[in-house]
Amino acid sequence: MSIKANLSSIKNSFYNPACLLIAVSKTQSSSAILEAYGAGIRDFGENKVQELTAKQAELPADIRWHFIGHLQTNKVKYIAPFVHLIHGVDSWKLLLEIDKQAEKSGRVVSCLLQIHIAQEETKFGLDREELLAILQNPELQHLKNVRIIGLMGMASFTEYIHQIRTEFRFLKNLFDECKSLQLPENVQLSELSMGMSGDYLIAQEEGSTMVRIGTAIFGERNYTKQ
Repeated sequence: MSIKANLSSIKNSFYNPACLLIAVSKTQSSSAILEAYGAGIRDFGENKVQELTAKQAELPADIRWHFIGHLQTNKVKYIAPFVHLIHGVDSWKLLLEIDKQAEKSGRVVSCLLQIHIAQEETKFGLDREELLAILQNPELQHLKNVRIIGLMGMASFTEYIHQIRTEFRFLKNLFDECKSLQLPENVQLSELSMGMSGDYLIAQEEGSTMVRIGTAIFGERNYTKQ
């Protein structure tokens, strides 16, 4: 099937048509991205700063670029001038650096706080206490160039649907708990980013507002194309 056909099939399977589809284009060629673009996709996700900046420079200006990988503080400056949404903010230190670099670019950068919900140790993210510590930090209100718009999490890579559903449900409950808090103006929790190619339907059932899908759109990744 073509990329266009894959996208049509995925969209037709959505439980929630309002859920944003982010096409994960890491390692994909510009021509593959343009095929998805031609099919109407405007939101693309990358996890390597160098690859993202190269693609942003040569692809259509109205693409909304999402950074979905683990972001190092020393790389923030390269994407702050244009990134649409940073999905994986997992520390106060990183949030401070995004605010600093966004101010230099004259922008307000939207962010999601990444929560560790999987049973795998390899995934990054905050636990509940670390999340609440950031949201209730009195210094947060002074960060004028970041806007926290929601949470993000990745479920365990497993065939056990009950486990995946339980992890997503935990994140949704945490999201709802945080929305009930008294939060500063630069925190507007409206987005819950969870779900990938193998579990996006479960994620939607559990309340996801945006899913990150790569393989189901583009096919298996070609790691020789960097």
